[in-house]
Amino acid sequence: MKVVCTQASQVLGARLAGRLGVETIDVKFSRFPDGEISLARGETDGETVIVGAVTDANALVELLLLVDACDESTNTLVLPYMAYARQDKRFHPGEPLSVRAVARALSTGVDRVLTVNLHDPSTLTHFRVPAANVSIAPEIGRYLADGDGDPLVLSPDDGAMRFAAEVAAVGGFATDYLDKTRLSGDRVEIRPKSLPVDGREVVIVDDIISTGGTLAAAARMLLDQGATKVRSACVHGVFAGGALLHLSAAGVGEVVCSDTIERANSCITAADRIAAALE
Repeated sequence: MKVVCTQASQVLGARLAGRLGVETIDVKFSRFPDGEISLARGETDGETVIVGAVTDANALVELLLLVDACDESTNTLVLPYMAYARQDKRFHPGEPLSVRAVARALSTGVDRVLTVNLHDPSTLTHFRVPAANVSIAPEIGRYLADGDGDPLVLSPDDGAMRFAAEVAAVGGFATDYLDKTRLSGDRVEIRPKSLPVDGREVVIVDDIISTGGTLAAAARMLLDQGATKVRSACVHGVFAGGALLHLSAAGVGEVVCSDTIERANSCITAADRIAAALE
């Protein structure tokens, strides 16, 4: 077995190879004069783990080309992050079911697929090969447990409460979810459903932080309600539209993510959970 990765997943790919105790395959990436992506891989040994986060259209095309370049081996595709996974419904006639289109395309040339914290695990049904999803919530929990204090772990809504409970269980932390109450036409209050935050450190956890708008609003209110500190942790750090700046301005003291999307604040790795699933 060897590990090969796209440019979007170089750090995670190398870490995964280290956890598995296998070699990585060298890949040369380039572009043709018209901008088309070109690549050439080194030698495989018949069984290949292909790691590639799909963050945008270019990353998707690069991953498709890498899979095709590995057509002589038995391939396991690891999707640390899958763009289009939240486009899982048709809101108007004539729209594509985008998640299905991407899943079908990525099913070609691979024997199985492994994903990490899909927003909706039902996405797995769109792949045409066996597919499984792993959660790195325990890794986030361990990161929090390695620090000082006894934070209250909050999910942004009741739908993400299961994820927050997975995170909190590692350190034995209390957990709750944020409840939004409309006070008037233009006033909304956000507070934990059951537990007070006065005098407590709070960590808001979620699978994805995209623009960070709701999280920033929640942080301001939690600080107003007496929280001593607000931090945030997520699996997939999209951080679109200046999200990290918005969160910093709202008083969020630390924002960390995993290496499913490789960022400067990727303090948590998905490599251990992926390696365990592969083994």
